[in-house]
Amino acid sequence: MWPRFGICALLVVTATLSPASAAGRSGNDVTGEDVYPPLWDLALENLLDFPVKDNKIVINAWNYQDRLGVYKSLLKASAKYFGAFGSQNSGNILWGLPLQHGWQFHTGRLADPSGVTSCGYENGELLCQSVRSWWSCMNYYLSIIPFLGAVEAGLFGQLPYEIEILPPEAQKDDFCYSVKDCWSRMPKLMDDWKIFFEYLLSTEHKAVSSTSFSSFKLDDALGLMWKAHTTSIAYALPKFQDRLKYVSGPEANFGEDWADGVDFIAATHFLTDLPTTNHFQAFLPHRVLVKGDVIPFIRDFSPEQNKVLLALRALHKANKLTGGLLLKLWQKAMSTEAGREKGRKLMELLTSSQKLKLLDLEGI
Repeated sequence: MWPRFGICALLVVTATLSPASAAGRSGNDVTGEDVYPPLWDLALENLLDFPVKDNKIVINAWNYQDRLGVYKSLLKASAKYFGAFGSQNSGNILWGLPLQHGWQFHTGRLADPSGVTSCGYENGELLCQSVRSWWSCMNYYLSIIPFLGAVEAGLFGQLPYEIEILPPEAQKDDFCYSVKDCWSRMPKLMDDWKIFFEYLLSTEHKAVSSTSFSSFKLDDALGLMWKAHTTSIAYALPKFQDRLKYVSGPEANFGEDWADGVDFIAATHFLTDLPTTNHFQAFLPHRVLVKGDVIPFIRDFSPEQNKVLLALRALHKANKLTGGLLLKLWQKAMSTEAGREKGRKLMELLTSSQKLKLLDLEGI
């Protein structure tokens, strides 16, 4: 009986998490400041604008604005590859990373959850990112590692200086701080990100002209990006398990549920451009979960937010119950471009109907 239970859980997730469920919004509307991460306009976008010390570009990854600047530089350097997919770089599939980080900042998930320091709080160091924060530590592997992989791949060309990432005040061994350091500690992870950026660069080299990227295939790029993304999470998840002790049980569960759910989303090569990611994040919890929050009955959460939490919890439990087989079945179904297209269409279909059609998923 477990396969049917697991598939039903997956149906619930696709029905509630699909960006198309954000009714009344245009997928092409990228106007308005609220579509960008908080403080986006204040973040640096050129690497040479960061401080230079001892012939090294110095980046403080434990400052929200600096980490946002890393993302902004990545988006600027890769913009030319995504011009055909949306105006103003809105079609860039790297938008999912800074938008997620902006949501983490906005909801207070980057602050010190232990309360020992004022790191991340309005009455203290607002832009500080705590090394005690599970979200902040996990995000290091989805910001600094992709960035250093891009540097090594040559996305920024030949830089006049090396890159140096400043360490946190504690738990320094949990991170790496330069291209060389990260390659020595986690070569597979660095290589996955490098391969993604090398693919972008290869499309430019094969172009008919400097403004043409005819060999670019979005599904291939999404596949490589999601592969690196899930590898980052898989590497970081066991490393930062101890950080969950600082948050409530409901928040710890949500973090683990979210990390597990990303694997299912990744298998479809989910589009992570600016409008789609904004739609996708519309129903994520707007604050940190606290003791006493019982899903799906959290009073200050919308019905949709409660549904998201419930769906992620059900999916995580179902996948755990099957020993990970549910994810493997889903990944197998999504192993072809046609299968992934059906998977994404199924998400759209489910949001247009109140009925969950089990046969639609089993047909895939």
